[in-house]
Amino acid sequence: MGLQQRNPPQPLRSRRTYLLPSIVSLSIFSLAALLLYKVDDVILRTKTLAGHNLDPTPWHVFPPKEFDEEARRSIAYKAFQCSYLTCPSTFSLAEQRQQQAFFESSNQVEQCPEFFRWIHHDLEPWTKTRITTTHIAESKNFAAFRVVIVGGRLFVDLYYDCVQSRAMFTIWGLLQLLKKYPGMVPDVDMMFDCMDKPILNRTEHGSLPLPLFRYCTTGDHFDIPFPDWSFWGWPETNLRPWNEEFRDIKKGSRAQSWIQKWPQAYWKGNPDVFSPIRQELLNCNHSTRWGAQIMRQNWMEEAKSGYEQSKLSNQCKHRYKIYAEGYSWSVSLKYILSCGSVTLIISPKYEDFFSRGLFPKKNYWPVSSTDLCPSIKFAVDWGNANPSEAKQLGKRGQNFMESLSMDRIYDYMFHLISEYSKLLDFKPSPPSSALEVCLDSLLCLADPKSKQFLQRSTTSASPTPPCKLQNADSNLIRNWMQQKKKAITDVETMKAQKQPAG
Repeated sequence: MGLQQRNPPQPLRSRRTYLLPSIVSLSIFSLAALLLYKVDDVILRTKTLAGHNLDPTPWHVFPPKEFDEEARRSIAYKAFQCSYLTCPSTFSLAEQRQQQAFFESSNQVEQCPEFFRWIHHDLEPWTKTRITTTHIAESKNFAAFRVVIVGGRLFVDLYYDCVQSRAMFTIWGLLQLLKKYPGMVPDVDMMFDCMDKPILNRTEHGSLPLPLFRYCTTGDHFDIPFPDWSFWGWPETNLRPWNEEFRDIKKGSRAQSWIQKWPQAYWKGNPDVFSPIRQELLNCNHSTRWGAQIMRQNWMEEAKSGYEQSKLSNQCKHRYKIYAEGYSWSVSLKYILSCGSVTLIISPKYEDFFSRGLFPKKNYWPVSSTDLCPSIKFAVDWGNANPSEAKQLGKRGQNFMESLSMDRIYDYMFHLISEYSKLLDFKPSPPSSALEVCLDSLLCLADPKSKQFLQRSTTSASPTPPCKLQNADSNLIRNWMQQKKKAITDVETMKAQKQPAG
């Protein structure tokens, strides 16, 4: 009887049977949660051209892009998805070889514009030492991003954010170059900074010159000038791609004859950019005393009104237009020259890739920064006393900008990258932290307005090869610089003597 009343240990086995699945389920749930957390963390930390999780450059601090947590997370997930899109080659290897063979057999090779010779001058610091991995590693300390092109594929390693959409539009320009000359752009490893001022002083960095691409330079810096982002559009200021803007500016310049244009100098811009010249320029706003009309540009108000008052094609109504540098160089130079008015350039400290092809008294009139208002007045008086010469001077400036077509801009990029790549003493290879970027992945990242601008600046494979780059000629470069100095001195002498002459 006693043995029959004992309960067998089946309930214990039953409890153990139910406990094991619970532990397994809990483990799987915890592992899944941890995995999701890790994935979420990776997504939020993935750096992309959207710049949603990048800090501003420490050498030129600017207000970071502002997003609330929901927007930041949404952008992060979209950016992650776009960044890992498959980037197929736009052209097959066979198509690339076919086009390259066509180029090599073509007789339709034009000579590059003379100012392309500056490419050799810009790269001269590395002709003897060549560019090593040490140069690249040290340049990283001053770069916002790194671009590596291998086999026609483009990779970007991001370090810091760039103002507005500069990085995105710069990379877009490089992708268009690969599309225009498929299979021809060499493998290369380049460091870029997207801010305004050159920072690699030749004295400070003379023992180890560092190659760093940016939008402007000076004779005292190693920084290598590269076409700026606005050639492909600047959505934040409603500036369209260069070919569209130039076409409409030139059309607007013909709305009035030279005699019908206001016989005054005109400037419209933002003086509040830490620019002493622009601040002083405000003092010249007197049409009778100084022959100048100076106007402030408020981009926030312009955005609210749909940019109706800032259309560049409507700003060619004066015989003279003033170019004043801002925080450093300004993208406005190309638009001012395009008007066909006499461009009055105030003692520039900075140079972009094309401005070195300009000559005083040939396609612009130099204005002294040390005697600003009287210098503007003298230029206006000279032009009004010599209307035919002034008109031709303005026309030569416009012709110079018309010759700077997008085809020529891509040619400049091609030759600069090609000559730079010849100096590398290592085989370019993208770092593990770099992400491949292609046309589709970049468009996926862009906001609707930027995407519209980007698509309007797309190009196609060129039916002709790049222009032929001239050989290096340092003596010619020196002669150009001497000619420019002499022309500026001649104008100063004319002003001092108060003798307007042709």
